[in-house]
Amino acid sequence: MKRDLFIDYAKGIATLSVIFIHTVFWSGQFYVPTELRILSLLIDVPLFYALSGITSGGNVDKTLMRLLKLQITYMLFVGLLFVLDYLIKVVGLSFFGEAAFKEMFQIFGEKYVPRSLSYYPQWQNLGNWWVHSYTNADSFPVVMGSFWYLKVYFILTVFGVLVLRFFPRHVEWIVAVCLGLTAIYALFPWLYPSGQVGYVALYLGIFLLANLLKGRKLSRTWGLILATASILSLGLLFYVKGTEYFYLINKQKFPPRLPYVLWIAPSLLLLFYLYNRVKISRASVVTFIGQNAIFFYFAQGISSSLIYFMVVPLEELLPWPVLLILAFVVNALLAYGIALVLKRYDSFGWNVLQRIKKATARKIPQ
Repeated sequence: MKRDLFIDYAKGIATLSVIFIHTVFWSGQFYVPTELRILSLLIDVPLFYALSGITSGGNVDKTLMRLLKLQITYMLFVGLLFVLDYLIKVVGLSFFGEAAFKEMFQIFGEKYVPRSLSYYPQWQNLGNWWVHSYTNADSFPVVMGSFWYLKVYFILTVFGVLVLRFFPRHVEWIVAVCLGLTAIYALFPWLYPSGQVGYVALYLGIFLLANLLKGRKLSRTWGLILATASILSLGLLFYVKGTEYFYLINKQKFPPRLPYVLWIAPSLLLLFYLYNRVKISRASVVTFIGQNAIFFYFAQGISSSLIYFMVVPLEELLPWPVLLILAFVVNALLAYGIALVLKRYDSFGWNVLQRIKKATARKIPQ
């Protein structure tokens, strides 16, 4: 089956958008205007959930195997991250001492300054990462700040494939339930559940809604109706809450509440409208990023941490638009290079696992 380059292109755009978001929201907190930081959330990670819904089917075995491979790739990556974080700490402690080395972490903000440092590896951190408890990686704080997406992706993909496999005729009703729960939580916020339930209710609805469009086109009439409703809803939100509510959109993302849902709706509608209308016929850098989105997602956590060391010295020397463009370009280039390294490292890790498998396989007597 021929690969749909539009999906790869959309994933590539979404990945670049995440890099931009993490540029303005992490190191950009020192110099980027709040208005631009909020606007950056218009194209956000829900696009990944929608794209996954479009490409998913009801094959449980295939989906679970894909998730297992992703889990192993993730474990290989955080294993490497653990080693890098430990080596940086050992070198830093050896050359600067604990007090001076801890001062270096002030660049990330007081929240990310480690309380204590040790020459001994903290193995519990690696164990926590492997089971998706995202305790901070001191040397690369943006990495674990990005991984909330991955846990939710695992959960909604399992639920999504089960729905598509066992309830294929009732997907519309389940979408209605998911979006209905989101609306209930918005109208009665004291009912909003703790943990992952609120996340999954919304993002599973997006996942399944996108799946309903698989192989179809969103009609111009429905596109116009939904776009108008989206714009009017945002206008009504700011009319009722006041225009100053615009500055609180980012605080509605974790967990996702109604203002954030309305904010990301236009990008989702645009994706649904362009799907099966726009054809991408040639591979490009953007489609390559989309095809390897998971490695770029891992890489941008490292690169977005590294650019702090460039941004902080330059924030008083350059106008903020110039510094932002420079920071984003450097971040994207770093992420690209790191992603290529991670891709090779992942292949090496899988080769090692295959060799271990062959070496430990039980020989069946003839």
